[in-house]
Amino acid sequence: MSYIVVDVEADGPCPGEYSMIILGAVLAQDPSISFYAKLHPISKQWKQEALAVSGFTRTDTMSFDDPWKVMEDFEKWIQQVKNPMFISDNNGFDWQFINYYFWRFLGRNPFGYSSTNLGSLYKGLVKDTWKNFKHLRKTKHTHNPVDDARGNAEALREMHRMGLKINL
Repeated sequence: MSYIVVDVEADGPCPGEYSMIILGAVLAQDPSISFYAKLHPISKQWKQEALAVSGFTRTDTMSFDDPWKVMEDFEKWIQQVKNPMFISDNNGFDWQFINYYFWRFLGRNPFGYSSTNLGSLYKGLVKDTWKNFKHLRKTKHTHNPVDDARGNAEALREMHRMGLKINL
């Protein structure tokens, strides 16, 4: 299993109605191996407060890359590993955008039908549903999706050192 830690920034709460504007991913086994892309909006709608988190304006996003090309490039990047497993801090948010974009633009999702939530792994590891893993990050959470994915990969690697049974 190869864990690909993914983070997404979007201009609204759900795909289709709103757009994924930045995508970042790192290979958990080697977080220096990363993917980063900025995507042109696919919707005429956006929420300024959501977009502001990324540090970009709507005008900025209009010059971003074609989502079809980005998803094709991301799939090629994913294919460098065997048995890719999607994992993220908030897979309820990140997965919905990644899955939607893969199916909309490529007609397939190289991750298959499953994703893993990093926070849930930690809660199970420490056997406490109130605990949060974010203190395990080394890289500061900046809302740059590669930084955030890298910090989450660091947390996953620390969980492995704490006894989480994963192949890293």
